[in-house]
Amino acid sequence: MSTDTSNLTQLGRHAPQVQSPEQAILERVPNPHPDSLYLARFTAPEFTSLCPVTGQPDFAHLVIDYAPQDWLIESKSLKLYLTAFRNHGAFHEDCTVGIGKKIVEAAAPRWLRIAGYWYPRGGIPIDVFWQTGAAPEGLWAPDPGVAAYRGRG
Repeated sequence: MSTDTSNLTQLGRHAPQVQSPEQAILERVPNPHPDSLYLARFTAPEFTSLCPVTGQPDFAHLVIDYAPQDWLIESKSLKLYLTAFRNHGAFHEDCTVGIGKKIVEAAAPRWLRIAGYWYPRGGIPIDVFWQTGAAPEGLWAPDPGVAAYRGRG
């Protein structure tokens, strides 16, 4: 299967940072192995957004696992999409679940899960997990690999 990238608007081009996730374009490319069951992982250890009430920055470590079907998420567009949250006010749950749903909308994977490990706000870390359903039989989905928050340990 050839990988046609002619429809991409960001990869290999200057793509200015947008100011909100709603303005960001999440692009996809054909999966060269649509007949294979496998897992692809994106890790964003320095994700940031803003508290919708105070405007203070929030920080998270995101782990996005998905089993592609016909499409792959193009990684530059994902990076630009995720960095658009830096100026976006939303609660942790909204950011985490919204990102997962946006990827599902763009790529229609067989399966997706997202883990959002948020650093403490007001002294309480909030971890948010969402998935589209049970993992397909035979899919190896390793542990996200992020330890629970321990403070100073």
